[in-house]
Amino acid sequence: MIFVTVGAQMPFDRLIRAVDEWATSRTVDVFAQIGPSDFCPKSIRSQRFIDPQEFRKSVQAASGIVAHAGMGTILTALEYGKPIIVMPRRGDLRETRNDHQVATATLFSQQGRIIVAFDEQELIQKLDQFDTSQRTERIEPHASPRLIATIRNFIEQKS
Repeated sequence: MIFVTVGAQMPFDRLIRAVDEWATSRTVDVFAQIGPSDFCPKSIRSQRFIDPQEFRKSVQAASGIVAHAGMGTILTALEYGKPIIVMPRRGDLRETRNDHQVATATLFSQQGRIIVAFDEQELIQKLDQFDTSQRTERIEPHASPRLIATIRNFIEQKS
C-alpha cells in the first residue's frame, strides 16, 4: 500500500489529483489522508483526517509514502525507513504562505534521503519509477545523546 498524506492544516489538491490520476491506470493500493479538501478522489481510498496513532500505523504499514514536504511526515518516514516521494507546497500557488517546503525538499533531496517531485508531471514520473521495496536508512526517533550533550554544553557555557 502507498500512503499519501498532505497534513491536516490545509488541502493540497494538486498532489491528491496527480496521485488519483496516476492510480487510474494502475493496479495499486493507495490510501490518502487528504486534509480539509472538497476534492473526492475516484481511484484511491481517502479520508480527510486521521489521528496521530492511525497516521503512524499507516506509515508503518505502507510500502512507500507520498506527501507534502512537511517535516513531521518526512521524519516519520525516515524513522520507519520508508521510501518517500515529496511534492512541496508552493507559495506562488497559495498552497502555503511561503516556499519553506521547497527549501526543505531541496535540502533533504541533496542529502539523498528523499525523492522530490516539484510538479505534477514529475510526480507521476517518480511514481512510475518508485521502488517501494527499497528501504532507506532509518533515523532514531529522538536526539542522540551526543547532540543533547553538545547542546547542554553550549547552553551552560552561555549561562
